Amino acid sequence: MHTNVLIVGAGPTGLALGVDLARRGVDALVVERGAGLAPGSRGKGIQPRTLEVLDDLGVLDEIRAAGGDYPIGLIWQDGERVTERSMFDPAEDGEAGSPFGEPWMVPQWRTQEILHARLTELGGRVVFDREVTALHQDEDGVSVHFASGEGAGTVRARYVVAADGGRSAVRRAVGIAMTGAGADGSGVVAPDPILVGDVRISGLDRDHWHLFPPHGDGDGFMAVCPLAGTEYFQVVAGFLAGTTVDASPEGVRKVVAARSHLPADAVTEVRWVSDFRPRAALADRFRAGRVFLAGDAAHIHSPAGGQGLNTSVQDAYNLGWKLGAVLRGEAPESLLDTYEEERRPVAAEMLGLSTKIHRGEARRGRETRQLGLGYRGSALAVETRGDVPQEALRAGDRAPDAAVDGVRLFDVFRGPHWTLLAVGTDAEPPALPGVRTARIGSDERYGTGVFLVRPDGYVGWAGTDPKDLQEYAAQVGLSVA
Repeated sequence: MHTNVLIVGAGPTGLALGVDLARRGVDALVVERGAGLAPGSRGKGIQPRTLEVLDDLGVLDEIRAAGGDYPIGLIWQDGERVTERSMFDPAEDGEAGSPFGEPWMVPQWRTQEILHARLTELGGRVVFDREVTALHQDEDGVSVHFASGEGAGTVRARYVVAADGGRSAVRRAVGIAMTGAGADGSGVVAPDPILVGDVRISGLDRDHWHLFPPHGDGDGFMAVCPLAGTEYFQVVAGFLAGTTVDASPEGVRKVVAARSHLPADAVTEVRWVSDFRPRAALADRFRAGRVFLAGDAAHIHSPAGGQGLNTSVQDAYNLGWKLGAVLRGEAPESLLDTYEEERRPVAAEMLGLSTKIHRGEARRGRETRQLGLGYRGSALAVETRGDVPQEALRAGDRAPDAAVDGVRLFDVFRGPHWTLLAVGTDAEPPALPGVRTARIGSDERYGTGVFLVRPDGYVGWAGTDPKDLQEYAAQVGLSVA
């Protein structure tokens, strides 16, 4: 079997990349080790920047319909309601020029279903029961071998993307190591194991995120959060280091009874349960020849900050347009080098933030919404205006939304194209095949100038004279007419 891009892993990362490539007409195949999409709520928080990405990928309405706002926290003590507290620092009105101000809760299994449906709608597909056993690459492509049995065989691809999680078989096959946080490099954020499960439970309202602080020797915290758009709650319980966690349905019931005022039989169904130790680790490289790492295969987060899924989807969003341009023969192979250049520092920053939140050293606020992340200093960020203040919009920054002269910029940006935007200037943008052009009056977020906005919504080139675009356009696969 032959394909241009083989994506290993059908989690949010692999599915988002599959959707992005499918809408670009790129031949790609997603393969998954499991017999179906993974169950469990896992990463349930979708940050505002990721909502922007999902809007562009064409699934925002479905994501909105499937989820809901995060509830306020309610602290319990000895069966009594003690106090309420916000789980997030509130966003300022119009923060960072986004229509989305707060995170949106959707259980990860539902996000995967939505992305899978979108991929199928675009003509893409996922093949299940495909376990990678070996990988060999040469100058022309990569041969990926699968386990014997129903999923046996070899797939030949021009490029492979490892989106197969923290224990990535593809990452191991290409010999890329991960470096963890902490002095020992193990990546363990805290030695205390955590149990997480999706359950039906009676006796708690669905208007609060129920918080049960430790109240006895050997007990850890417990949080019970209603999963928006479902009839389930997510139970999260912490244990002391060295504890053997009972991750059976009966074990979940015992924990709920021991740490709350509820009886064990209040848990009427256990849909999914797992246990883990929070880790933070970063792959030493995001690329080995024709193989790229994305999502948990490249970076493993504590779930405390709600950054793992979001950083992962944005890996896919960064890589998709670059693969498309190279595979169409429009851009040089060197464009793919910018994936690691841009995404690895972002992943490192988000790992640090997740770890601080896990340890109680930072709150969930502006940084967690990821609207301020960007690629200043990247080879693809070319700023030709010499007198732009550091705090102003510059090349490498995320292009904010704005409604000017009856034009909403996100409506202009939406789609797998570049956008050439003239703001408050009479400069005439050149004709760039496949590039959408727009002109608006002055805007305080943009200032004045000409901005070439990348397909992933970041300013690639900024200047005053569009004639200076030729060299940059060639670098990214655009031709100036």
